[in-house]
Amino acid sequence: MAQTRISRGWSLTLLALLCLDAISLTSSSTQNPAQTDSIGATDPRFNRVRSKIETVMLKDQLPSVAVAVAQHGKIIWEQGFGWADREQLRPATVDTMYSLASISKPFTATAIMTLVKQGKIKLDAPANEYLGAAKINGLAGDASGATVRRLLNHTSGMPLHWQFIYVSEAYDCPPMDDTILRYGNLVNPPGQVYQYSNLGFGILSYIISRVSDLSYADAMRTLVFAPLDLPHSTVGIAPGLERYAAARYDSRTSTIPFYTFDHLGASAVYSSAHDLIRFAMFHLKDHLSDQQAILDDETIDLMHRLDTPMDPPNEFYGLGFFGTSDEHGLKSIGHDGGMPGVSTTMRLYPDEDLAVVALTNASPSDVYSGMHAIPEIEQEIVASLVPRYAQALASKPTSPESPKETYTPRSELLGTWTGTVRTWQSTIPLKLTFQPDGDIHVKLDDQFETLLNRPLWRGKMFVGLFNGSIPTPDANRQRHYVRLELWERGEGKLQGEANAEAADEPPHYSLASYVELTRTAR
Repeated sequence: MAQTRISRGWSLTLLALLCLDAISLTSSSTQNPAQTDSIGATDPRFNRVRSKIETVMLKDQLPSVAVAVAQHGKIIWEQGFGWADREQLRPATVDTMYSLASISKPFTATAIMTLVKQGKIKLDAPANEYLGAAKINGLAGDASGATVRRLLNHTSGMPLHWQFIYVSEAYDCPPMDDTILRYGNLVNPPGQVYQYSNLGFGILSYIISRVSDLSYADAMRTLVFAPLDLPHSTVGIAPGLERYAAARYDSRTSTIPFYTFDHLGASAVYSSAHDLIRFAMFHLKDHLSDQQAILDDETIDLMHRLDTPMDPPNEFYGLGFFGTSDEHGLKSIGHDGGMPGVSTTMRLYPDEDLAVVALTNASPSDVYSGMHAIPEIEQEIVASLVPRYAQALASKPTSPESPKETYTPRSELLGTWTGTVRTWQSTIPLKLTFQPDGDIHVKLDDQFETLLNRPLWRGKMFVGLFNGSIPTPDANRQRHYVRLELWERGEGKLQGEANAEAADEPPHYSLASYVELTRTAR
């Protein structure tokens, strides 16, 4: 998931020095001693890409970029640019370990499928069969329909959920049982809609731990990292590997304190460009001699089968992978990642037996528009190798500025809707009034009535924000607003979630409570 920029103050003198460092480094990146052994560092096919990387590093003030490319079973280019840690003067290399954010999901999915292959997990069994006392709660549907497969393809009915726990603050990461008991509520009937869910993958990592009788970190090392020979891949930063880990920086190049999550399987993996391209090669079925066949080709094909439509409609999700049947004329499969101090991408192009990885240790540009520089670099790499992709990319018309999304009242919603928000502590009243002029009034519990801001339709989902608060201790540790996501469920019923989302930087959480409303007046 992409998150907002994180802003901190810099003195003008220090900022100027850092800018000079970046200019000096990027202008001579190929002379950096750490790069002399990089594969393909002088390959002329990638000259334009190297120029692109230097340009975007200066433009976006990226501390570092690491790239890797493999085709036909061989790594043909891998190289690091810039500083993995500016304060420690550690240059980025192909072995620098970057926080991957949501590229953690394909790793978690791979571990799940190895346990399926071993007969320890059934793909279509309810996830609750593998949980302990804390179970998924079927508020919007039958919890038995929240299967392992549906957690993998984001159709289980679970909410988005994200929660960053910074080591610089007093709040401790809650045990997974607590998170499931508080937030493991279905906000959609299982199997009905695609709803991206970090919590779903957090539950999958908990299932991996419970089934393997290991911590998630140890299970990932045993099931995936070691058999695929990925020595610079870990959950978090494993002891002894600290010198390889890239520091995370905000959009003003300030170091972000280390943070972890209560959804490890969605977000917590670190990996180097070299390791990640080898992981991608495994998923291209390249059968490297030093990698164990932890999955057969049929299972890999199953994971890459894009059965679940997303929004926009030309994108789909498989089991831990998303993709499209037509990315400038090619089928692509992979994942992106974005959160504070992280912007990453991994793309597989099976028809070309091609994989591309691009990583940076800086925040994505914007919470809604997501990452910019890293996908641009990835596209430039593919264009340098696949002429028809390059031609399609070059001939693509320049898109005009997207029109601002507007809300148009729908007659079927006009009137007053009353119901409840069910938090993990209590149930509180909620009232929405949809007016013909487009205004939407909101009253939550005994808080002041207010207007719903930025209402819009995303497909069949209605979204809006309002000034209010969810009265639970974990939500109230930060100033927050409330974001509604609602779906029509038959005549006269709305169901969905009310998310307490921390309003201040750095980002902290989006915590979902179940909402159910019925029409009481027209």
